[in-house]
Amino acid sequence: MQTISRKANPLSISPLEKVERKKADTIAVLDFGSQYSHLIVRRIRELGVYAELLAPEISAEKLAEYAGVVLSGGPQNLSAHAPEQSSVRGKRSTALKADPKVYSLGIPVLGVCYGLQLMAHQLGGEVKAVDKREYGPTRVFLGKSELFRGMKTAHPFASQTRHFPSKEGQGGEKKGEMTWMSHGDQVTKIPKGFTITGKSGACPVVAIEDAKRRLYGIQFHPEVKHTEHGMQIIENFTKIVGAKKTWKLGKDWIEAHVAGIKEKVGSGRALCALSGGVDSTVAAYLVHRAIGKQLTCVYVDTGLMREGETEQIKKTFFSLPQLDFRVVDAEKEFLMALEGVTEPEKKRKIIGELFIRLFERETEKEYQENRKTTPVLADSDTPFIKEDKSRGTFDFLVQGTLYTDAVESSMSVGGKAAVIKSHHNVGGLPKDVKFQLIEPLRELYKDEVRRLGKALGVPEEIVNRQPFPGPGLAVRIIGAVTKERLDTLRSAEAIFHEELVVAGEAKKIQQYFAVLPDIRSVGVQGDARTYGHPIILRAVTTPDLMTADWARIPYELLAKISARITNEVAGINRVAYDITSKPPGTVEWE
Repeated sequence: MQTISRKANPLSISPLEKVERKKADTIAVLDFGSQYSHLIVRRIRELGVYAELLAPEISAEKLAEYAGVVLSGGPQNLSAHAPEQSSVRGKRSTALKADPKVYSLGIPVLGVCYGLQLMAHQLGGEVKAVDKREYGPTRVFLGKSELFRGMKTAHPFASQTRHFPSKEGQGGEKKGEMTWMSHGDQVTKIPKGFTITGKSGACPVVAIEDAKRRLYGIQFHPEVKHTEHGMQIIENFTKIVGAKKTWKLGKDWIEAHVAGIKEKVGSGRALCALSGGVDSTVAAYLVHRAIGKQLTCVYVDTGLMREGETEQIKKTFFSLPQLDFRVVDAEKEFLMALEGVTEPEKKRKIIGELFIRLFERETEKEYQENRKTTPVLADSDTPFIKEDKSRGTFDFLVQGTLYTDAVESSMSVGGKAAVIKSHHNVGGLPKDVKFQLIEPLRELYKDEVRRLGKALGVPEEIVNRQPFPGPGLAVRIIGAVTKERLDTLRSAEAIFHEELVVAGEAKKIQQYFAVLPDIRSVGVQGDARTYGHPIILRAVTTPDLMTADWARIPYELLAKISARITNEVAGINRVAYDITSKPPGTVEWE
Protein backbone atom coordinates (compact mmCIF):
# COMPACT_ATOMS: atom_id res chain seq x y z
CA MET A 1 0.00 0.00 0.00
CA GLN A 2 1.32 3.43 -0.86
CA THR A 3 2.53 5.53 2.04
CA ILE A 4 1.26 9.09 1.80
CA SER A 5 1.37 12.12 4.02
CA ARG A 6 -1.60 14.17 5.19
CA LYS A 7 -0.58 17.10 2.99
CA ALA A 8 -0.65 14.96 -0.12
CA ASN A 9 -4.04 13.56 0.70
CA PRO A 10 -6.93 15.23 -1.12
CA LEU A 11 -9.45 13.66 1.24
CA SER A 12 -7.94 15.02 4.43
CA ILE A 13 -9.66 18.35 3.96
CA SER A 14 -13.37 18.72 3.34
CA PRO A 15 -15.36 19.34 1.32
CA LEU A 16 -14.59 16.49 -1.06
CA GLU A 17 -13.96 17.36 -4.67
CA LYS A 18 -17.35 15.92 -5.58
CA VAL A 19 -19.03 18.62 -3.50
CA GLU A 20 -19.29 21.64 -5.73
CA ARG A 21 -20.21 25.02 -4.35
CA LYS A 22 -20.50 28.33 -6.15
CA LYS A 23 -17.79 30.72 -4.96
CA ALA A 24 -20.18 33.57 -5.80
CA ASP A 25 -22.24 32.55 -2.76
CA THR A 26 -19.26 31.92 -0.47
CA ILE A 27 -17.50 34.31 1.90
CA ALA A 28 -13.75 33.80 2.21
CA VAL A 29 -12.22 34.25 5.67
CA LEU A 30 -8.46 34.80 5.56
CA ASP A 31 -6.77 33.14 8.53
CA PHE A 32 -4.10 35.37 10.09
CA GLY A 33 -3.59 33.05 13.05
CA SER A 34 -6.30 33.88 15.56
CA GLN A 35 -7.49 30.89 17.58
CA TYR A 36 -11.00 32.17 16.84
CA SER A 37 -10.74 32.69 13.06
CA HIS A 38 -12.94 29.62 12.67
CA LEU A 39 -15.63 31.23 14.83
CA ILE A 40 -16.13 33.85 12.12
CA VAL A 41 -16.69 31.02 9.65
CA ARG A 42 -19.08 29.31 12.01
CA ARG A 43 -21.11 32.45 12.75
CA ILE A 44 -21.53 33.13 9.02
CA ARG A 45 -22.66 29.54 8.47
CA GLU A 46 -25.16 29.86 11.30
CA LEU A 47 -26.84 32.52 9.16
CA GLY A 48 -27.13 30.04 6.28
CA VAL A 49 -24.32 31.55 4.19
CA TYR A 50 -21.40 29.29 3.36
CA ALA A 51 -17.93 30.47 4.45
CA GLU A 52 -14.53 28.86 4.32
CA LEU A 53 -11.16 29.58 5.92
CA LEU A 54 -8.28 30.28 3.54
CA ALA A 55 -4.56 30.94 3.79
CA PRO A 56 -3.77 34.68 3.90
CA GLU A 57 -1.38 34.48 0.95
CA ILE A 58 -4.17 33.56 -1.47
CA SER A 59 -4.09 35.79 -4.55
CA ALA A 60 -6.60 38.54 -5.23
CA GLU A 61 -7.30 36.83 -8.54
CA LYS A 62 -8.67 33.79 -6.70
CA LEU A 63 -10.46 35.90 -4.11
CA ALA A 64 -12.29 37.70 -6.91
CA GLU A 65 -14.39 34.52 -7.33
CA TYR A 66 -15.86 34.93 -3.83
CA ALA A 67 -18.83 37.03 -2.73
CA GLY A 68 -16.92 38.77 0.03
CA VAL A 69 -13.80 38.59 2.20
CA VAL A 70 -13.19 38.76 5.95
CA LEU A 71 -9.70 39.47 7.29
CA SER A 72 -9.41 37.66 10.63
CA GLY A 73 -7.61 38.65 13.81
CA GLY A 74 -4.22 37.24 14.67
CA PRO A 75 -1.07 37.62 16.78
CA GLN A 76 0.59 39.88 14.21
CA ASN A 77 2.23 43.21 14.95
CA LEU A 78 2.15 46.10 12.49
CA SER A 79 3.07 48.90 14.91
CA ALA A 80 6.82 48.41 14.40
CA HIS A 81 6.55 48.59 10.62
CA ALA A 82 6.25 51.42 8.16
CA PRO A 83 3.63 51.38 5.36
CA GLU A 84 3.49 48.60 2.81
CA GLN A 85 6.61 47.73 0.79
CA SER A 86 8.92 49.72 3.08
CA SER A 87 11.43 48.64 5.69
CA VAL A 88 12.30 49.71 9.20
CA ARG A 89 15.91 49.73 10.40
CA GLY A 90 16.83 47.64 7.40
CA LYS A 91 14.32 44.91 8.20
CA ARG A 92 11.24 44.11 6.15
CA SER A 93 7.96 43.49 7.92
CA THR A 94 7.41 39.87 8.88
CA ALA A 95 3.73 40.40 9.72
CA LEU A 96 1.34 38.41 7.54
CA LYS A 97 -0.34 40.42 4.79
CA ALA A 98 -3.20 40.04 2.38
CA ASP A 99 -2.79 40.64 -1.34
CA PRO A 100 -3.29 44.45 -1.44
CA LYS A 101 -5.26 44.09 -4.67
CA VAL A 102 -8.10 42.57 -2.65
CA TYR A 103 -9.29 46.08 -1.74
CA SER A 104 -9.81 47.02 -5.38
CA LEU A 105 -11.77 43.91 -6.42
CA GLY A 106 -15.11 45.63 -5.88
CA ILE A 107 -16.29 42.96 -3.40
CA PRO A 108 -17.06 43.75 0.27
CA VAL A 109 -14.17 43.31 2.72
CA LEU A 110 -14.46 43.27 6.51
CA GLY A 111 -11.36 43.54 8.69
CA VAL A 112 -11.64 42.22 12.26
CA CYS A 113 -9.11 43.30 14.93
CA TYR A 114 -5.77 42.69 13.18
CA GLY A 115 -7.77 42.67 9.94
CA LEU A 116 -8.81 46.29 10.58
CA GLN A 117 -5.20 47.29 11.31
CA LEU A 118 -3.96 45.47 8.21
CA MET A 119 -6.54 47.16 5.99
CA ALA A 120 -5.58 50.60 7.32
CA HIS A 121 -1.85 49.80 7.05
CA GLN A 122 -2.04 48.53 3.47
CA LEU A 123 -4.16 51.46 2.28
CA GLY A 124 -1.88 54.18 3.63
CA GLY A 125 -3.02 54.60 7.23
CA GLU A 126 -0.89 54.21 10.34
CA VAL A 127 -0.86 51.64 13.14
CA LYS A 128 0.97 52.24 16.42
CA ALA A 129 1.43 50.57 19.79
CA VAL A 130 -0.22 52.45 22.63
CA ASP A 131 0.23 52.52 26.38
CA LYS A 132 -3.43 51.91 27.17
CA ARG A 133 -4.36 48.52 25.72
CA GLU A 134 -7.79 46.92 25.66
CA TYR A 135 -8.36 43.30 26.63
CA GLY A 136 -11.74 41.81 27.50
CA PRO A 137 -15.14 43.54 27.84
CA THR A 138 -15.04 47.05 26.41
CA ARG A 139 -17.84 49.53 25.77
CA VAL A 140 -17.68 51.15 22.34
CA PHE A 141 -19.71 53.88 20.66
CA LEU A 142 -20.81 53.25 17.09
CA GLY A 143 -22.10 55.54 14.39
CA LYS A 144 -24.44 55.15 11.45
CA SER A 145 -23.31 52.45 9.06
CA GLU A 146 -24.81 49.64 7.04
CA LEU A 147 -22.59 47.40 9.14
CA PHE A 148 -24.38 48.53 12.32
CA ARG A 149 -27.91 48.65 10.92
CA GLY A 150 -30.57 47.61 13.42
CA MET A 151 -28.41 48.26 16.46
CA LYS A 152 -30.36 50.51 18.83
CA THR A 153 -27.34 52.07 20.48
CA ALA A 154 -25.65 53.32 17.30
CA HIS A 155 -24.96 57.08 17.37
CA PRO A 156 -25.35 59.29 14.29
CA PHE A 157 -21.98 60.90 13.58
CA ALA A 158 -19.44 61.30 10.87
CA SER A 159 -16.07 62.34 12.19
CA GLN A 160 -17.30 64.93 14.71
CA THR A 161 -16.36 63.79 18.19
CA ARG A 162 -19.20 65.82 19.69
CA HIS A 163 -21.62 63.13 18.51
CA PHE A 164 -19.91 60.61 20.78
CA PRO A 165 -20.97 60.63 24.43
CA SER A 166 -18.03 61.89 26.46
CA LYS A 167 -18.79 59.63 29.41
CA GLU A 168 -20.30 56.20 29.67
CA GLY A 169 -23.91 56.39 30.71
CA GLN A 170 -24.02 60.21 30.37
CA GLY A 171 -27.45 61.63 31.20
CA GLY A 172 -28.47 58.45 33.04
CA GLU A 173 -28.97 56.57 29.75
CA LYS A 174 -27.04 53.43 28.85
CA LYS A 175 -24.79 54.28 25.91
CA GLY A 176 -22.74 52.29 23.50
CA GLU A 177 -22.25 48.60 22.82
CA MET A 178 -20.48 46.06 24.99
CA THR A 179 -17.82 44.29 22.90
CA TRP A 180 -14.80 42.02 23.34
CA MET A 181 -11.40 43.58 22.66
CA SER A 182 -7.93 42.05 22.48
CA HIS A 183 -5.37 44.51 21.12
CA GLY A 184 -2.24 46.48 22.00
CA ASP A 185 -1.86 48.21 18.64
CA GLN A 186 -4.43 50.59 17.21
CA VAL A 187 -5.05 52.61 14.07
CA THR A 188 -3.84 56.18 14.63
CA LYS A 189 -4.38 57.50 11.10
CA ILE A 190 -7.13 56.26 8.79
CA PRO A 191 -6.59 55.82 5.02
CA LYS A 192 -7.84 58.33 2.50
CA GLY A 193 -11.54 57.88 1.67
CA PHE A 194 -12.39 56.28 5.04
CA THR A 195 -14.48 57.67 7.88
CA ILE A 196 -14.44 56.72 11.55
CA THR A 197 -17.62 54.95 12.60
CA GLY A 198 -16.71 53.83 16.10
CA LYS A 199 -14.58 54.69 19.12
CA SER A 200 -14.02 53.65 22.72
CA GLY A 201 -12.67 55.36 25.80
CA ALA A 202 -9.11 54.23 25.04
CA CYS A 203 -9.24 53.82 21.26
CA PRO A 204 -10.29 56.71 18.98
CA VAL A 205 -10.56 54.37 15.96
CA VAL A 206 -12.69 51.32 16.80
CA ALA A 207 -14.46 51.15 13.42
CA ILE A 208 -13.83 52.61 9.97
CA GLU A 209 -15.41 52.32 6.56
CA ASP A 210 -15.20 53.37 2.96
CA ALA A 211 -18.84 52.77 2.07
CA LYS A 212 -18.35 53.47 -1.65
CA ARG A 213 -15.80 50.69 -1.95
CA ARG A 214 -17.63 48.55 0.64
CA LEU A 215 -14.56 48.28 2.85
CA TYR A 216 -15.20 47.96 6.59
CA GLY A 217 -13.05 47.45 9.67
CA ILE A 218 -13.78 46.90 13.37
CA GLN A 219 -11.27 46.59 16.22
CA PHE A 220 -13.44 44.32 18.39
CA HIS A 221 -14.44 40.69 17.83
CA PRO A 222 -18.07 40.28 16.69
CA GLU A 223 -17.67 36.48 16.46
CA VAL A 224 -17.42 35.88 20.23
CA LYS A 225 -20.48 35.68 22.47
CA HIS A 226 -19.14 38.45 24.71
CA THR A 227 -19.86 41.06 22.00
CA GLU A 228 -23.41 42.17 22.67
CA HIS A 229 -24.71 42.38 19.09
CA GLY A 230 -21.91 40.61 17.28
CA MET A 231 -24.21 38.38 15.26
CA GLN A 232 -26.15 41.42 14.08
CA ILE A 233 -22.94 42.91 12.69
CA ILE A 234 -22.01 39.65 10.95
CA GLU A 235 -25.53 39.32 9.52
CA ASN A 236 -25.36 42.90 8.26
CA PHE A 237 -22.10 42.10 6.49
CA THR A 238 -23.65 39.05 4.79
CA LYS A 239 -26.44 41.33 3.56
CA ILE A 240 -23.90 43.82 2.23
CA VAL A 241 -22.19 40.90 0.49
CA GLY A 242 -25.49 39.67 -0.93
CA ALA A 243 -24.52 35.98 -0.84
CA LYS A 244 -27.35 33.45 -1.10
CA LYS A 245 -28.15 31.24 1.88
CA THR A 246 -27.00 27.90 0.50
CA TRP A 247 -25.51 26.30 3.64
CA LYS A 248 -27.66 23.70 5.34
CA LEU A 249 -26.65 20.44 6.99
CA GLY A 250 -29.49 18.44 5.56
CA LYS A 251 -30.33 15.99 2.82
CA ASP A 252 -28.44 17.83 0.07
CA TRP A 253 -25.22 18.06 2.12
CA ILE A 254 -25.39 14.37 3.01
CA GLU A 255 -26.08 13.25 -0.55
CA ALA A 256 -23.26 15.37 -1.97
CA HIS A 257 -20.70 14.04 0.54
CA VAL A 258 -21.91 10.46 0.16
CA ALA A 259 -21.38 10.77 -3.60
CA GLY A 260 -17.92 12.25 -3.07
CA ILE A 261 -16.83 9.48 -0.70
CA LYS A 262 -18.25 6.79 -2.98
CA GLU A 263 -16.32 8.16 -5.94
CA LYS A 264 -13.04 8.40 -4.01
CA VAL A 265 -13.16 4.97 -2.41
CA GLY A 266 -14.38 3.23 -5.55
CA SER A 267 -13.96 -0.52 -5.09
CA GLY A 268 -11.47 -0.05 -2.23
CA ARG A 269 -12.04 -0.72 1.45
CA ALA A 270 -12.04 1.64 4.41
CA LEU A 271 -11.17 1.20 8.07
CA CYS A 272 -12.85 3.51 10.59
CA ALA A 273 -11.12 4.46 13.83
CA LEU A 274 -14.20 4.22 16.06
CA SER A 275 -13.98 5.62 19.60
CA GLY A 276 -17.67 5.42 20.46
CA GLY A 277 -17.92 9.20 20.61
CA VAL A 278 -20.19 11.37 18.48
CA ASP A 279 -17.49 12.45 16.00
CA SER A 280 -16.19 9.06 14.91
CA THR A 281 -19.69 7.56 15.01
CA VAL A 282 -21.18 10.21 12.73
CA ALA A 283 -18.20 9.83 10.38
CA ALA A 284 -18.79 6.07 10.35
CA TYR A 285 -22.51 6.45 9.62
CA LEU A 286 -21.81 8.87 6.77
CA VAL A 287 -19.12 6.72 5.17
CA HIS A 288 -21.18 3.55 5.70
CA ARG A 289 -24.06 5.17 3.83
CA ALA A 290 -21.66 5.74 0.93
CA ILE A 291 -19.80 2.41 0.72
CA GLY A 292 -21.74 -0.05 2.91
CA LYS A 293 -19.91 -3.34 3.51
CA GLN A 294 -16.66 -1.86 2.22
CA LEU A 295 -16.36 -0.15 5.63
CA THR A 296 -15.00 -1.90 8.72
CA CYS A 297 -15.16 -0.13 12.10
CA VAL A 298 -12.51 -0.92 14.67
CA TYR A 299 -12.64 0.11 18.32
CA VAL A 300 -9.27 -0.01 20.03
CA ASP A 301 -9.60 -0.71 23.75
CA THR A 302 -6.60 1.26 24.98
CA GLY A 303 -7.28 0.76 28.67
CA LEU A 304 -7.48 4.54 28.90
CA MET A 305 -11.27 4.79 28.91
CA ARG A 306 -13.67 5.81 31.68
CA GLU A 307 -15.33 3.30 34.01
CA GLY A 308 -17.70 0.98 32.16
CA GLU A 309 -17.18 2.82 28.88
CA THR A 310 -15.71 -0.02 26.83
CA GLU A 311 -18.58 -2.31 27.83
CA GLN A 312 -21.10 0.39 26.87
CA ILE A 313 -19.44 0.95 23.50
CA LYS A 314 -19.45 -2.79 22.71
CA LYS A 315 -23.11 -3.10 23.65
CA THR A 316 -24.08 -0.09 21.52
CA PHE A 317 -22.16 -0.92 18.37
CA PHE A 318 -22.60 -4.68 18.28
CA SER A 319 -26.34 -4.02 18.27
CA LEU A 320 -26.20 -1.70 15.25
CA PRO A 321 -27.36 -3.45 12.06
CA GLN A 322 -25.19 -3.84 8.95
CA LEU A 323 -22.04 -2.63 10.65
CA ASP A 324 -18.80 -4.62 10.60
CA PHE A 325 -17.62 -3.77 14.14
CA ARG A 326 -14.47 -5.21 15.71
CA VAL A 327 -12.67 -4.70 19.02
CA VAL A 328 -8.89 -4.74 19.45
CA ASP A 329 -7.67 -5.30 23.03
CA ALA A 330 -4.50 -3.21 23.26
CA GLU A 331 -4.38 -2.10 26.92
CA LYS A 332 -1.00 -3.73 27.60
CA GLU A 333 0.54 -2.21 24.48
CA PHE A 334 -0.58 1.32 25.33
CA LEU A 335 0.53 1.08 28.97
CA MET A 336 3.90 -0.26 27.86
CA ALA A 337 4.34 2.52 25.28
CA LEU A 338 3.40 5.19 27.84
CA GLU A 339 5.57 3.82 30.67
CA GLY A 340 7.50 6.65 32.31
CA VAL A 341 6.24 9.30 29.86
CA THR A 342 5.18 12.52 31.61
CA GLU A 343 5.21 15.22 28.90
CA PRO A 344 1.64 15.66 27.52
CA GLU A 345 2.59 16.31 23.90
CA LYS A 346 4.76 13.19 23.90
CA LYS A 347 1.84 11.17 25.29
CA ARG A 348 -0.37 12.37 22.45
CA LYS A 349 2.25 11.60 19.80
CA ILE A 350 2.84 8.10 21.20
CA ILE A 351 -0.87 7.34 21.35
CA GLY A 352 -1.46 8.72 17.85
CA GLU A 353 1.31 6.63 16.34
CA LEU A 354 0.31 3.45 18.17
CA PHE A 355 -3.28 3.86 16.94
CA ILE A 356 -2.04 3.98 13.35
CA ARG A 357 0.31 1.02 13.80
CA LEU A 358 -2.55 -1.03 15.25
CA PHE A 359 -4.76 -0.19 12.29
CA GLU A 360 -1.94 -1.15 9.93
CA ARG A 361 -1.60 -4.42 11.81
CA GLU A 362 -5.35 -4.97 11.49
CA THR A 363 -5.00 -4.44 7.76
CA GLU A 364 -2.27 -7.06 7.50
CA LYS A 365 -4.22 -9.46 9.70
CA GLU A 366 -7.32 -9.01 7.52
CA TYR A 367 -5.28 -9.63 4.41
CA GLN A 368 -3.67 -12.79 5.75
CA GLU A 369 -6.97 -14.20 7.01
CA ASN A 370 -8.75 -13.58 3.73
CA ARG A 371 -6.08 -14.73 1.29
CA LYS A 372 -7.42 -17.73 -0.46
CA THR A 373 -6.91 -19.78 -3.55
CA THR A 374 -9.74 -19.97 -6.03
CA PRO A 375 -10.04 -22.66 -8.74
CA VAL A 376 -10.36 -21.05 -12.16
CA LEU A 377 -11.07 -22.92 -15.40
CA ALA A 378 -8.60 -22.32 -18.21
CA ASP A 379 -9.49 -22.53 -21.90
CA SER A 380 -8.50 -26.20 -21.89
CA ASP A 381 -10.99 -26.92 -19.09
CA THR A 382 -8.00 -27.78 -16.93
CA PRO A 383 -8.31 -26.30 -13.45
CA PHE A 384 -5.46 -24.19 -12.18
CA ILE A 385 -4.99 -22.10 -9.06
CA LYS A 386 -5.19 -18.32 -9.16
CA GLU A 387 -4.41 -16.31 -6.02
CA ASP A 388 -6.76 -13.39 -5.24
CA LYS A 389 -4.61 -10.82 -3.43
CA SER A 390 -7.12 -8.02 -3.56
CA ARG A 391 -9.34 -9.19 -0.71
CA GLY A 392 -8.72 -8.08 2.85
CA THR A 393 -6.76 -4.89 2.23
CA PHE A 394 -7.74 -1.46 3.53
CA ASP A 395 -6.82 1.58 1.48
CA PHE A 396 -8.52 4.30 3.52
CA LEU A 397 -8.66 5.31 7.18
CA VAL A 398 -11.82 7.14 8.32
CA GLN A 399 -11.51 9.56 11.24
CA GLY A 400 -13.94 11.88 12.98
CA THR A 401 -11.59 14.88 12.92
CA LEU A 402 -13.36 18.20 13.50
CA TYR A 403 -12.27 21.67 12.57
CA THR A 404 -11.60 22.52 16.21
CA ASP A 405 -9.19 19.55 16.42
CA ALA A 406 -7.26 20.87 13.44
CA VAL A 407 -7.12 24.43 14.82
CA GLU A 408 -5.75 23.43 18.22
CA SER A 409 -3.18 21.22 16.48
CA SER A 410 -2.14 24.21 14.33
CA MET A 411 -3.49 22.59 11.19
CA SER A 412 -6.08 25.19 10.27
CA VAL A 413 -6.63 25.92 6.60
CA GLY A 414 -4.57 29.05 6.97
CA GLY A 415 -1.95 27.09 8.88
CA LYS A 416 -1.09 30.12 11.03
CA ALA A 417 -2.71 29.24 14.35
CA ALA A 418 -0.44 28.52 17.29
CA VAL A 419 -0.21 24.91 18.54
CA ILE A 420 -2.31 24.56 21.68
CA LYS A 421 -2.11 20.76 21.81
CA SER A 422 -1.82 17.94 19.31
CA HIS A 423 -4.94 15.85 18.79
CA HIS A 424 -4.03 12.21 18.31
CA ASN A 425 -5.87 12.05 15.00
CA VAL A 426 -4.39 15.34 13.72
CA GLY A 427 -1.07 16.63 15.02
CA GLY A 428 -0.37 13.31 16.74
CA LEU A 429 -0.30 11.25 13.56
CA PRO A 430 3.02 9.89 12.30
CA LYS A 431 4.24 11.27 8.98
CA ASP A 432 4.29 7.91 7.21
CA VAL A 433 0.59 7.08 7.45
CA LYS A 434 -0.03 4.01 5.29
CA PHE A 435 -3.60 4.99 4.51
CA GLN A 436 -5.37 7.66 2.59
CA LEU A 437 -7.30 9.64 5.20
CA ILE A 438 -11.01 10.25 4.90
CA GLU A 439 -12.09 13.03 7.29
CA PRO A 440 -15.59 14.01 6.15
CA LEU A 441 -16.27 16.18 9.23
CA ARG A 442 -13.05 18.18 9.09
CA GLU A 443 -14.84 21.42 8.13
CA LEU A 444 -17.56 21.03 10.77
CA TYR A 445 -17.97 22.09 14.40
CA LYS A 446 -19.28 19.98 17.26
CA ASP A 447 -22.83 21.35 17.20
CA GLU A 448 -22.99 20.83 13.42
CA VAL A 449 -21.82 17.23 13.85
CA ARG A 450 -24.56 16.59 16.40
CA ARG A 451 -27.18 17.96 13.99
CA LEU A 452 -25.74 15.85 11.20
CA GLY A 453 -25.81 12.78 13.45
CA LYS A 454 -29.51 13.24 14.10
CA ALA A 455 -30.14 13.57 10.36
CA LEU A 456 -28.21 10.32 9.77
CA GLY A 457 -30.14 8.43 12.44
CA VAL A 458 -27.32 8.07 14.96
CA PRO A 459 -28.71 6.91 18.36
CA GLU A 460 -29.60 9.78 20.71
CA GLU A 461 -27.32 8.56 23.53
CA ILE A 462 -24.32 8.83 21.20
CA VAL A 463 -25.31 12.14 19.59
CA ASN A 464 -25.51 13.79 23.03
CA ARG A 465 -22.45 12.05 24.49
CA GLN A 466 -19.93 14.27 26.28
CA PRO A 467 -16.67 15.09 24.48
CA PHE A 468 -13.82 12.77 25.46
CA PRO A 469 -10.21 13.24 24.31
CA GLY A 470 -8.81 10.70 21.85
CA PRO A 471 -5.86 9.92 24.16
CA GLY A 472 -8.39 9.20 26.89
CA LEU A 473 -7.48 9.36 30.56
CA ALA A 474 -3.77 9.53 29.65
CA VAL A 475 -4.16 13.30 29.33
CA ARG A 476 -6.22 13.57 32.49
CA ILE A 477 -3.39 12.06 34.50
CA ILE A 478 -0.63 14.60 35.07
CA GLY A 479 2.66 12.72 34.97
CA ALA A 480 3.25 9.03 34.34
CA VAL A 481 0.34 6.77 33.36
CA THR A 482 -0.01 3.49 35.25
CA LYS A 483 -2.86 1.02 35.66
CA GLU A 484 -3.12 1.91 39.35
CA ARG A 485 -3.43 5.63 38.63
CA LEU A 486 -5.97 4.93 35.86
CA ASP A 487 -8.12 2.90 38.27
CA THR A 488 -7.93 5.71 40.85
CA LEU A 489 -9.01 8.34 38.33
CA ARG A 490 -11.77 6.14 36.93
CA SER A 491 -13.28 5.66 40.39
CA ALA A 492 -13.19 9.38 41.23
CA GLU A 493 -14.67 10.40 37.88
CA ALA A 494 -17.47 7.83 38.21
CA ILE A 495 -18.51 9.39 41.55
CA PHE A 496 -18.42 12.89 40.03
CA HIS A 497 -20.58 11.76 37.12
CA GLU A 498 -23.07 9.88 39.30
CA GLU A 499 -23.65 12.76 41.71
CA LEU A 500 -24.08 15.34 38.94
CA VAL A 501 -26.65 13.14 37.19
CA VAL A 502 -28.60 12.43 40.39
CA ALA A 503 -28.66 16.14 41.31
CA GLY A 504 -29.86 17.13 37.83
CA GLU A 505 -26.76 19.28 37.23
CA ALA A 506 -25.22 17.12 34.48
CA LYS A 507 -27.67 18.35 31.83
CA LYS A 508 -26.65 21.97 32.55
CA ILE A 509 -22.95 21.29 31.95
CA GLN A 510 -21.39 20.67 28.53
CA GLN A 511 -18.32 18.86 29.85
CA TYR A 512 -17.17 17.60 33.24
CA PHE A 513 -14.41 15.25 34.39
CA ALA A 514 -11.72 14.62 37.01
CA VAL A 515 -7.95 15.13 36.81
CA LEU A 516 -5.27 13.27 38.80
CA PRO A 517 -2.22 15.52 39.28
CA ASP A 518 1.27 14.29 40.07
CA ILE A 519 1.47 15.87 43.52
CA ARG A 520 0.82 14.70 47.07
CA SER A 521 -0.32 16.48 50.21
CA VAL A 522 -0.65 15.80 53.91
CA GLY A 523 -4.07 14.90 55.25
CA VAL A 524 -5.80 13.35 58.25
CA GLN A 525 -8.07 10.33 57.89
CA GLY A 526 -9.15 8.13 60.79
CA ASP A 527 -7.06 10.18 63.26
CA ALA A 528 -3.96 9.23 61.28
CA ARG A 529 -1.66 11.22 59.05
CA THR A 530 -1.99 10.54 55.32
CA TYR A 531 0.16 11.58 52.43
CA GLY A 532 -2.12 11.15 49.46
CA HIS A 533 -2.99 12.58 46.08
CA PRO A 534 -5.60 15.24 45.28
CA ILE A 535 -8.33 14.96 42.67
CA ILE A 536 -9.17 18.07 40.64
CA LEU A 537 -12.73 18.38 39.37
CA ARG A 538 -13.38 20.28 36.14
CA ALA A 539 -16.79 21.29 34.77
CA VAL A 540 -17.49 23.89 32.09
CA THR A 541 -20.37 25.52 30.28
CA THR A 542 -19.69 26.44 26.68
CA PRO A 543 -21.53 27.11 23.41
CA ASP A 544 -18.74 25.76 21.19
CA LEU A 545 -15.88 24.30 23.31
CA MET A 546 -13.54 26.99 21.99
CA THR A 547 -14.43 29.41 24.77
CA ALA A 548 -15.71 28.11 28.09
CA ASP A 549 -16.65 29.21 31.58
CA TRP A 550 -16.45 27.13 34.76
CA ALA A 551 -19.78 25.71 35.86
CA ARG A 552 -21.35 27.10 39.04
CA ILE A 553 -22.04 23.79 40.76
CA PRO A 554 -23.82 24.28 44.13
CA TYR A 555 -21.44 24.21 47.09
CA GLU A 556 -23.52 21.57 48.88
CA LEU A 557 -23.18 19.22 45.91
CA LEU A 558 -19.43 19.84 45.64
CA ALA A 559 -19.10 19.05 49.35
CA LYS A 560 -20.97 15.76 48.88
CA ILE A 561 -18.81 14.80 45.90
CA SER A 562 -15.64 15.66 47.81
CA ALA A 563 -16.69 13.57 50.81
CA ARG A 564 -17.50 10.55 48.67
CA ILE A 565 -14.23 10.70 46.71
CA THR A 566 -12.02 11.05 49.80
CA ASN A 567 -13.95 8.29 51.59
CA GLU A 568 -14.31 5.82 48.72
CA VAL A 569 -11.23 6.23 46.53
CA ALA A 570 -8.05 4.85 48.06
CA GLY A 571 -5.07 7.19 48.13
CA ILE A 572 -7.10 10.41 47.67
CA ASN A 573 -7.19 12.82 50.62
CA ARG A 574 -8.06 16.13 48.98
CA VAL A 575 -10.48 17.42 46.28
CA ALA A 576 -10.17 20.75 44.43
CA TYR A 577 -12.51 22.43 41.92
CA ASP A 578 -11.04 24.22 38.88
CA ILE A 579 -12.58 27.68 38.38
CA THR A 580 -10.52 28.67 35.33
CA SER A 581 -12.24 29.85 32.15
CA LYS A 582 -11.04 29.28 28.58
CA PRO A 583 -9.08 31.39 27.86
CA PRO A 584 -6.71 31.62 29.69
CA GLY A 585 -6.92 27.87 30.36
CA THR A 586 -8.08 25.08 28.06
CA VAL A 587 -10.96 22.73 28.87
CA GLU A 588 -8.64 19.76 29.32
CA TRP A 589 -5.57 19.98 31.55
CA GLU A 590 -3.19 18.39 29.05
